[in-house]
Amino acid sequence: MSTTSPPQNLLKTLTAFTHPRVVTLFFLGISAGTPLLLIFSSLSLWLREAGVQREAVTYFSWAALGYSFKFVWAPLVDKLPLPLLSRYLGRRRAWLLTSQLMIMLSITAMAYIDPATDPLTLMAWAAVCLGFSSATQDIVIDAYRIESAESHLQALMSSSYIAGYRTGMLLAGAGALFLASYFGSTAQSYNYQAWQWTYLLMACTMLIGVITTLSVAEPCLQTKPDNLELQQQQLGFLLLFAASVSGFVACFYYSSGLAETARSLLSPMLSNQQLAGLLVECCRLALALTLASSIAKLVISTGLVKQQLIKQTYLTPIQDFFQRYGYSLAWLLLALIGLYRISDIVLGVISNVFYQDLGFTKLEIASVVKTFGLIMTITGGFLGGLLAVRFGVMRILFLGALLSALTNILFIMLAQAGHDMVMLYIVISADNLSAGLASAAFIAFLSSLTNITFTAVQYAIFSSLMTLLPKILGGYSGTLVETLGYSQFFLITAIMGIPVLLLIVLAGKHCQLAGIR
Repeated sequence: MSTTSPPQNLLKTLTAFTHPRVVTLFFLGISAGTPLLLIFSSLSLWLREAGVQREAVTYFSWAALGYSFKFVWAPLVDKLPLPLLSRYLGRRRAWLLTSQLMIMLSITAMAYIDPATDPLTLMAWAAVCLGFSSATQDIVIDAYRIESAESHLQALMSSSYIAGYRTGMLLAGAGALFLASYFGSTAQSYNYQAWQWTYLLMACTMLIGVITTLSVAEPCLQTKPDNLELQQQQLGFLLLFAASVSGFVACFYYSSGLAETARSLLSPMLSNQQLAGLLVECCRLALALTLASSIAKLVISTGLVKQQLIKQTYLTPIQDFFQRYGYSLAWLLLALIGLYRISDIVLGVISNVFYQDLGFTKLEIASVVKTFGLIMTITGGFLGGLLAVRFGVMRILFLGALLSALTNILFIMLAQAGHDMVMLYIVISADNLSAGLASAAFIAFLSSLTNITFTAVQYAIFSSLMTLLPKILGGYSGTLVETLGYSQFFLITAIMGIPVLLLIVLAGKHCQLAGIR
C-alpha cells in the first residue's frame, strides 16, 4: 500500500472524488445494491399481488441470511482460485465476475417462476441463490475496496460505494415497482408477464457491475502462487463447505413437516403463536448447525482437509486482530462494531409500517422516503467521506452516532403530528442525511481495522457482526410497538445510541495509540 500523504485542503479533497478507484466503487455499489430489494420489498409486493398469504411472504426474508453469515465462506472467496478466470482476471476480479453472473442467473430464474401457479419452493430456492450470490459479491467488493487504494482514500471510496449502493436500491425498489405498474400489474389485477419483464430488466442492470469488473484493474498485491498440495487442500476445503451446507439445507427442508406439527402443539401451551414459531425455528436452526458441524468434523477426520488449514482459515484472522490491538481494545472495538448501527436498524425494520399507519400513501412513501431519502443519503455519504478525510474517522463516527440517535427523537414528533408532509420531509432529511454520514465513516473505520493479509475474512466478520444483534432486536420491534406505542418505541431506540457514544469515546482514546484517527 502506498504511503502517499492525504489531501491537505478542501480542493484536493473534492478532486479526490474523481479518482478512478473512487468512481469504480460507485458502479460496484450499484451492482451490490440492486439484488437486495429484489429479495425483500419488491419480491414481497410481487408475492402479495400473486395472492400469496402474508405469513408465507415473510418467510422469504430468510433468503437473505447469507448477508449475516457470509463470514462462513469468506475464506473460500479470499483464498480459493477459480479455474482459468483467476489466471486471466486476477483473484478479486474473477470472483467478482462469477458472483455477478450468478446474481444475473438467479434473478432470471425468479423471472421465470410464477408464484401464483408454480410451487413457492422454486421461488424460495431462486431467492436463496440470489442472497448467497449477492453476499458473495459483497465479500469481494469489500476486499477489493480495501486492497485497491491508499488508506486516505478509504473514506471517499466508502461514501462513493454508499451512493452507488443506494442508487442500486432505488433501481430495484422504486424502479422495479414503477416497471411492474407500467407493464400492467396491480394489486387488483395481477399480471405475471409484467413482473417477469421487470425482473429480466433488473437482471440486465447487473451488466453495470459486469462491465465495471472487466474494465478495472486487479489490486496490485504480491501473492505467492499456490503449490499443488495447497490447491488440493483448497479443493478439499471447498468440498467440506459444500457438504456442510448441503446438510444444513437438507435439515431445514426435511424438518418442515415436523416443525409445523411442533408449532401447532406448542402454540396452545404458550398461548402465543409467534413465540411458539420462534422457539421452533430456533430449534431447527440449532439442529441444522449441529448437523453441519458434524459433517465438517467427519470430513476433517477423513484427512481430506487438514485441521491446520481450518485453523489458518478461521482462527488465524481472529488471532491476528486480537494480537494487533490487544484483548482489551479488541473487545472494545468488537462491542462498538456490534452496537454502532443498533439505533437506526431497529427503527428501520418497522419504519414503512409506521408511515402507513400514519396514513401516508404508497406514492407519498415512494416519493419522499425512497426517492428524496436516497438523495439525502447520498449527500450524507459524500459529506461523511469528506469530513472523515478532513477531521478523522473517529470524530465523524461520533458525530454520526449522535445524529442517528437524535433523529430518532424526530420520529416521536412525526408520530404526534400524524399525516404531515412537511414534517415527513424534515424527518426523512435528517434521518437519511445522518445515516449516510454515519455509514461512510463506519465503513472507513471497519476498513482501517482490517489486516490486508486477511482482508475478506476479517471484513466479512466485522460486517456480519455489525448487523447481527440489531437484526435480532429488530425482529421484536413490532411487539414493542404493540405494547408501548410508537412514541415510547422511538424513545427507546434513541436511548440505545447512548452506550454507542460512550464506546466511541473510550475506543477513540485507545485508537490514537493504535494509529487510527
